[in-house]
Amino acid sequence: MLIDLKIEILDDVLRKFPDLRVLVREVKDIKVSEINLELEKFKEDVYADVRQSFTLESLKDEPIFRAYRDFFWSIKVDPTKVRPAAEALIRKVLGGRPIPRINTVVDSYNLASMTTCVALAAFDTNKLDGDIIMRFSDNGEKFFGIGMDKPVVLTGGEVVMTDASRLLAIYPHRDAEHSKITLQTKNMIIVYCGVPNIPEERLREAADNAYNFIIKFCS
Repeated sequence: MLIDLKIEILDDVLRKFPDLRVLVREVKDIKVSEINLELEKFKEDVYADVRQSFTLESLKDEPIFRAYRDFFWSIKVDPTKVRPAAEALIRKVLGGRPIPRINTVVDSYNLASMTTCVALAAFDTNKLDGDIIMRFSDNGEKFFGIGMDKPVVLTGGEVVMTDASRLLAIYPHRDAEHSKITLQTKNMIIVYCGVPNIPEERLREAADNAYNFIIKFCS
């Protein structure tokens, strides 16, 4: 089951980024597995398309990645050190490395990210406390992201997503450990992370791809 949701973007964020568009959808009744052989074969098809569409030298000219890089610079994130999510995945494939295998849901929406160049965030619905809000961080807030050994202390001014209790993501490149998708996840929220100069149509294409892949490989 697919449900369109709304995210509350606070006024100070919208004043700085009036063209910011974010698409949010909830997908219910999913079945997360460690591996799906049909999905593994599909990955190879996506990798082949990526190799035909990009080279490591051409990535800098992709308009979607340029838009993410411009946004990163504006929020004091160096995109040469922290790559936009889809670009990082594509760089792995172009460098001869497969994307990390996490689970069938995460792998599916990573492929949707690669096919559209759009960054995605995902949260286990049952681990959320209330609605999702996008705002600027406060100086001294702590964020514990997936794969981190310890929380990072934010300096204030980072764009973050939060529920009523704690931070869910540093937008649009790092999700929190506590709300990540696991083998126990049944319902999930996916955020299609737009930034200025990314058309809404591209976000909807990413949303459709992610939903179709998840339904095909995780239903």
